[in-house]
Amino acid sequence: MKKILNQAVKEIGEHREAIIAKLLELARTDLLFFWGENKDLFLRQEKKWMPILDWASQILKAKLEKTNKLDVPANKEMAAPMAKILKDMSDKELACYYAATLNMRSALLALALVKGRISAEEACDLSYLEELWQNEMWGTDLEAKEKRQERCEELKEIEKYLKS
Repeated sequence: MKKILNQAVKEIGEHREAIIAKLLELARTDLLFFWGENKDLFLRQEKKWMPILDWASQILKAKLEKTNKLDVPANKEMAAPMAKILKDMSDKELACYYAATLNMRSALLALALVKGRISAEEACDLSYLEELWQNEMWGTDLEAKEKRQERCEELKEIEKYLKS
């Protein structure tokens, strides 16, 4: 993973604006904007995800909308502040942010990880909250569990690289 991140840092340096544009597009469909309809799942998301959404709202100075439908919340207020945050990141931070965003399907969790608001372990738990809840309801899919463990290890490596 370190080799991949080193290469990503190089790519960031060469294609910074295009990468930031892609990341801003990914942020529009952040995992944390899409909530479940099941009451138990919703309560769990509220307990675990709202602190991150509240933190992100403060950092971005934007009200962040969420939904339990298939529509994508507008959240247009977040684009300019998020772009500034990304542009202010070092190439190393941006490479880690990019890798974490793709890993978790969440630009906000990646931001919290890169800014030290949460650990890789917390990020992993938060990004797989719905899957873990489903496992409690219907049992664990072993293949999905292995993939989740691999991604969580990658997040730990990203965190370690970021701190190096």
